[in-house]
Amino acid sequence: MPSAPLRKDAVRNRQKIIDVARRLVDEGAPLQLNDVARAAGVGVATVYRHFPTSEALLETVATPGIEALITHAERALHGEDPWTSLSDYLHAGAAAVTADASLSPVFAAPVEALPHIAELKRRLNEVFGQLLDHAQAAGLVDPDVTQADLLPLMCGVVHAATVRSATSAEDRSFAARRYLTITLAGLRTAPENV
Repeated sequence: MPSAPLRKDAVRNRQKIIDVARRLVDEGAPLQLNDVARAAGVGVATVYRHFPTSEALLETVATPGIEALITHAERALHGEDPWTSLSDYLHAGAAAVTADASLSPVFAAPVEALPHIAELKRRLNEVFGQLLDHAQAAGLVDPDVTQADLLPLMCGVVHAATVRSATSAEDRSFAARRYLTITLAGLRTAPENV
């Protein structure tokens, strides 16, 4: 049974809450629902009515970024060069995670607060696996490399870029691109006639 559409004031309040949460996440502040309510100028009950937990609010903030990564990955599946498709997608993923502080904790969470996030993460992993499979089938990536290998490597790239370049988003993005380029060079299969 579909839920009833929200009233206009409820839609406005929900958006205020999300906007405040986005700002807090970008600032590196913890998402405390009472603090969010105060900053959004709404009652605490209003926040809890829309977002029963801070995890649900964080997942809502992260949703557009995850959807954008899925769109990028699905487009990459149709690329002519499987290596370029995989590489471009991994670079887009690293850039997104270094730019959007909501993504890492949502990706790292062992369980999801919102059912649609579980579905989005499943779809992203599926398309990522297909990109890796295509590159391996073309003989461009070591066949022993698995998706389970790449996920912690990507986390390492983002962590290294964040630790090394905590000063600005531009510095973190540059460092992530550099570290990922080095990592990707290790994934490629060696030419047979060397």
